[in-house]
Amino acid sequence: MKIAIIGGAGVRVPLLVGGLVRSDLRISQVDLFDSDQARLTLVSDLARRVSGNAVPINAHRAVEPCIDGAEFIIASIRVGGIGQRAHDEAAAIEHGIVGQETVGPAGFAMALRTIPAMVEYGRIIARRAPRAWLITFTNPVSIVTQAVVQQTRARAIGICDTPNEIFEDAAHALGLPARECAYDYFGLNHLGWLREVYHKGEPQLHRLWAQPARIHDAYRTPLFEAERLRGLRLLPTEYVYYYYRPEAALGHLQRAGTSRGVVVAELTEALFADLAKGVADPVERYRDYLAERDGSYMQLETGNVTPRVKPDWAELSGYDRIALMTMRAIAHDTRDVIPLDVPNRGNLPFLADDDIIETPCLVDVNGPQSLHVPTVPDHCRELIERVKRYERATIRAALSGDPVERVDALALNPLIRDRRQAEALVSALVPTA
Repeated sequence: MKIAIIGGAGVRVPLLVGGLVRSDLRISQVDLFDSDQARLTLVSDLARRVSGNAVPINAHRAVEPCIDGAEFIIASIRVGGIGQRAHDEAAAIEHGIVGQETVGPAGFAMALRTIPAMVEYGRIIARRAPRAWLITFTNPVSIVTQAVVQQTRARAIGICDTPNEIFEDAAHALGLPARECAYDYFGLNHLGWLREVYHKGEPQLHRLWAQPARIHDAYRTPLFEAERLRGLRLLPTEYVYYYYRPEAALGHLQRAGTSRGVVVAELTEALFADLAKGVADPVERYRDYLAERDGSYMQLETGNVTPRVKPDWAELSGYDRIALMTMRAIAHDTRDVIPLDVPNRGNLPFLADDDIIETPCLVDVNGPQSLHVPTVPDHCRELIERVKRYERATIRAALSGDPVERVDALALNPLIRDRRQAEALVSALVPTA
């Protein structure tokens, strides 16, 4: 089996490749493509080291030979690089809006840059590898996946490890094995809620609502007020923090005087500088980088001074793991239930059929089949509808390039106060030709 990766110079590619080649997928080769050829050389060498040269890893100068003959194509691109993320987040903060790369104005700018590129890749995949499954965790996942599904014939599936993280953390807080539980979950990517955890057919979250002190155990970083969650009787995913507590997130970032984009850019620049000049143990240097990067996750936005450490018991979360889970379920026809970003197809009746939602799916050789979502609470429905209107408008603006449509789209974002602020942000975020 051949695996292709578009965005092959990404910093998580060696981790992903290492997990894939150690799996039972019987991979014969992994092919990488990236527009940044200098970094691709460094990453492909690191991927060979991390994977122990178990299979051939080939770097390509063009996308077509990379994807030809692939059964699975993984896409994770960052148009403009990490430096552009730092710029977008700084511009958002300067205009009094939380700076985070997948939500708000920074997420909007990222979507404008990324959608045209991913749509073009989707069209190439549909022509050159029409039977391949496109597994994309290119951010913002919801908007980008929807654009690819609507504009191309590629068999695209959006993935994110955020739902699995709240699943396993909630199970751990309840003292239950995460793999033995089932989860009632609904929403959009980075806008989802866990409504119930079932173990042996019995609902379990009532135990958390009865003991408010334990609610915080369901999160690796303190994010939400326990009383608020008890009132909702829902566990939001961590990115809902930016919608529920935008003033708190902005205040922490303003006091920090920087953003996560800047922190990640500095860490990444140092990593590639070391790899380029040569270090005694590139794999150890890479693992140190991943640990430091992961430890800084959501620190600035929450004001949490303690580095975030992935618990030893965490088995389900991580982009490399959910990508492998999805590919295994298709290749081995396992019928596993996995939360994925897929077309709505009537599941949420207040959205269009081709809107991308995030929901548990039964995954087999035919791909993902979304499971039924019970009625969504009014509070969540209103926010989902508003964000989806913004996402649809952003896709239109990204494909048309029309300046007025850009402002119209950003003005729909729930974090934007009014059209005047949207105009100012578009001027700051979108280069004029």
